[in-house]
This record gives sequence, structure tokens and C-alpha cells, in this order.
Amino acid sequence: MMQSFDDAGKLGKEMADTGLKSFASVSKNMQAIAVEATEYSRRAFEQSGSALEKLVQAKSPDKAMEVQMDFARQAYEGFVGQTTRMSELYADMAKEVYKPFEMLGAKAR
Repeated sequence: MMQSFDDAGKLGKEMADTGLKSFASVSKNMQAIAVEATEYSRRAFEQSGSALEKLVQAKSPDKAMEVQMDFARQAYEGFVGQTTRMSELYADMAKEVYKPFEMLGAKAR
């Protein structure tokens, strides 16, 4: 009987440790995601300002259209790249969060 209480205590401790490791992983990855989102926002804001300056300096409607098209292309490419990067960060976080539980499950077998 005492053995099962000891086993239950060890299992409870392992589960708590696993949960803490998982939470630490979420925290670390969410910080990385926040930094990445902040940097993307900063770059997008700077690019918008630069495009606006070029647009104001355009001497002809053709040049203004060229500036606008170039900005739209860069914004789209940046958005697609950022979306891919954020997807990778979230996928990596999911893998890291699950890893401690995966190891715990392997130990139980």
C-alpha cells in the first residue's frame, strides 16, 4: 500500500515538473513571437514612411504609380515572409511544449 502512495507522489511530482517545463517553453516562445511581431511592425512602418516620401517627391503620375506598385509588391512579399516566419515560430513552440509530455509518456511505457 505504501508503495502505491510513493508511486503516486512521484508521478504527481513528475507531472508538475513537466507542466512547469512546458509553461517555461511557452513563455520563452511567446517572447520570441512578440519580438518578431514588433520588429515586423517597425519595418512595415518605416517602409510605409519611405514610400510616402517617395510618393510626395514623384514628379509625374507614372512615377507615382511606379512608387505605389513597388511599395505594394514589397509590402506583400514582406507580409508573406512574416506569415511564414510566424507559422514556423508557432509550430516550433507546439513541438517544444509537447516534448516534456512526450518524454513522460515514454517513461510510463
